[in-house]
Amino acid sequence: MRVRALVEYLGTGWSGWQAQPGVPTIQCAIEKALLTAAGVTTRIAVAGRTDAGVHALGQVVAFEVPDGTDLRRLRGSLNALAGRGIAVVSLEPTHERFDPRRDALSRTYRYTIVNGRPASPFFNDRSWTLYRLLDLELLGRSAASIIGEHDFQAFRSSDCQSRSTQRTVTRSEWLSDGPIVTYTVTANAFLKQMVRALVGTMIDIAIGRLPESRMSELLDGGSREQAGQTAPAKGLTLLSVEYPDAGEERGGSRRFP
Repeated sequence: MRVRALVEYLGTGWSGWQAQPGVPTIQCAIEKALLTAAGVTTRIAVAGRTDAGVHALGQVVAFEVPDGTDLRRLRGSLNALAGRGIAVVSLEPTHERFDPRRDALSRTYRYTIVNGRPASPFFNDRSWTLYRLLDLELLGRSAASIIGEHDFQAFRSSDCQSRSTQRTVTRSEWLSDGPIVTYTVTANAFLKQMVRALVGTMIDIAIGRLPESRMSELLDGGSREQAGQTAPAKGLTLLSVEYPDAGEERGGSRRFP
């Protein structure tokens, strides 16, 4: 039986999603829990592989379990075994061909910044603290220019293996709530470290390190060297993954307390 799961996790202390030898990863933790709880050795398919330190409120995964498995009991076992900072929110049967990555229509990420004040202990592992006050109007203009189909070659890591750098962004906006400033972006897919590179570049424009015109130049086939810094991983959260079927359970636009 193929199962679809909605998973939350804090990326702090984990070496990202993808299984790697000798280091703790989210994938390894859940696969190990599945082996203990259901007696199955399986490779989990995932909607989006997150880097070390990146969090998720709406990660979607899929895996196989024996027919007749009590999914409610399995969810409880996985949450007891997976480890601190990981929560399996829901489990439900799905069709045998469901692929959480290839079937996804879009993904939404949010980046959180604590601005103009000392670091907050409540957001310490989940935000980037910037003491210099940000120009929100300038950030907003930069974000608006990202919407649409562009070549994001300038906004990916050097080890990104994607063959195409064309992506379509349908939402790109900055919002502020007192000292908490957030950037939310939705696209059909993302390149490795794309959101962090976009955030870092917009911040560099907002504080005057780069000219405002640089963003449009970069979206027209610029290079990574011309773009700004890469924002720290700890401020980034995968909020949700959207699928064609209306009944798909997804992560909501929740904020960390």
